[in-house]
Amino acid sequence: MIQELFKGIFDTDFTTVIPVTDFLLCVGVSLLAGVFLAFCYAYRSRYTKSFLATLFLLPAVVCVVIMMVNGNVGAGVAVAGAFSLVRFRSVPGTAREITMLFLAMGTGLVAGMGYLGYSLLFAFLMGLVSLLWTRLTPRKGCTRYKTISITIPEDLDYSNVFEEILPQYTDAYELVRVKTTNMGSLFRLTYDVTMKTDANEKEMIDKLRCRNGNLEITVSRQDTMVTEL
Repeated sequence: MIQELFKGIFDTDFTTVIPVTDFLLCVGVSLLAGVFLAFCYAYRSRYTKSFLATLFLLPAVVCVVIMMVNGNVGAGVAVAGAFSLVRFRSVPGTAREITMLFLAMGTGLVAGMGYLGYSLLFAFLMGLVSLLWTRLTPRKGCTRYKTISITIPEDLDYSNVFEEILPQYTDAYELVRVKTTNMGSLFRLTYDVTMKTDANEKEMIDKLRCRNGNLEITVSRQDTMVTEL
């Protein structure tokens, strides 16, 4: 009786109905793999609750989709089209976020094909590699990349006003934005710089202050992420 409840109204005698117990088992394994992948992503990294929830649920969603379209070519093409539409409505993400999404989808795909052991093994191996990479990669590797905002009077030529100072403390620098402020009486310059390994940041700021008339200077970590998922 329960099996009849989950039988599709368009099923025929040649259609294989997935048992409820197998369905629950596949979904449960996918959720377990999703929990592990979400934990691996959250380890020593910045994250949002919504993205962790996505990593947790995505393997189960993909698993159910694959189970439903298994052997049906037309349904598979329709699902591929739907996934492509969802992709175009998503915001840009970092390479690590996109990789974790692919891992979650791959885990759900393997589980949906019925290979539950391979699904858990795949999630465990790739999650373990992610943990090791995060553990072994120095967290200070990106501290050399800074964004410097400098306010200068309007009578200074901003094109080369700091040409003598920045090369002493940076390996590379680029003026990425010029903005007028205070009713046009001031310019705000924004530089993306790569600091030298042994550079004294305070000494650099002091020299910049002498050149810009002790106006506002801001040094911050360079933001390489346009937005977050």
